[in-house]
Amino acid sequence: MCKRIWQRQTTVLLFALIFLLVSARQSYANPSYEIGARDVLTVSVFAGGAEQVKVDLTVSDQGVVNFPFIGSVKAGGLSTSELEAKVKAPLGANYFVSPQVHVQVKEYHSLRFSISGAVKSPGNFEMFSKTTLLDLIAKAGGILAERGNVAYVMRKQSNAQGTAFPPAGGSAAEPIKVNLVKLLDQGDFSHNITLQSGDSVYIPLATRLNQSESKVFVAGEVAKPGGYDYQVGLTALSACILAGDFTKFAAPNRATVIRMEGDKQVIIKIDLEDVNNGEEADIPLKPGDRVNIPESWF
Repeated sequence: MCKRIWQRQTTVLLFALIFLLVSARQSYANPSYEIGARDVLTVSVFAGGAEQVKVDLTVSDQGVVNFPFIGSVKAGGLSTSELEAKVKAPLGANYFVSPQVHVQVKEYHSLRFSISGAVKSPGNFEMFSKTTLLDLIAKAGGILAERGNVAYVMRKQSNAQGTAFPPAGGSAAEPIKVNLVKLLDQGDFSHNITLQSGDSVYIPLATRLNQSESKVFVAGEVAKPGGYDYQVGLTALSACILAGDFTKFAAPNRATVIRMEGDKQVIIKIDLEDVNNGEEADIPLKPGDRVNIPESWF
């Protein structure tokens, strides 16, 4: 018993330290950060001893920005210094003498994750650099002592070119399972997986069997992911409305309901756009169901 208490206390201290490190890291610009879709960049061009241009640019879903004077420039995957070097030559060749270019990330939107369940502050988070499961847990305020022993990571699939697409046969991908006993209690960081943008993490409470009698869970691209009291007549769409409705990056047409039937996990696909338009029947939920709203591909 004492050993178990000591392990829990150690885990709490570990997450306090991680949270401080993550907060400190994100308080400063990250020179190695790779620019991504939806990021907002502040661009300044200096020449002749004066600032010639200052403008905010939004990176398209294809990773392109409409750079002043030059036009379309591929920015996705580059650091700010690499983008500065890329545009300096054409600006100097055609428009300015010895221009100086400064690019800063004003708003980070390309690394987006959600987490729900047994964390202190479940929700959607935008991160500033490569993110692991522990990074995201720390960003959510740390783990609850009542957490279960497994974390589920729901991830969209991609082809070899990195473009998201539905799995073959139309069925949703199985979530990735992470052993929290080995990661948190035993300190085996080989289980601290690196997350991909758009991942949705769900950590059930140890009391999930009791909760499954009274709760449903909504995860992914909704305003307030988390657990909600089950009510007779609750449906997949109404649960999303309870969770604050869809975010602007949501893909409700690819929603799934994850349901346990005995020891078997069943994944039900549903197009909540069609449901909302009256073109498809909604799914009545059962206690313990989890509704997942993935991120849009575009």
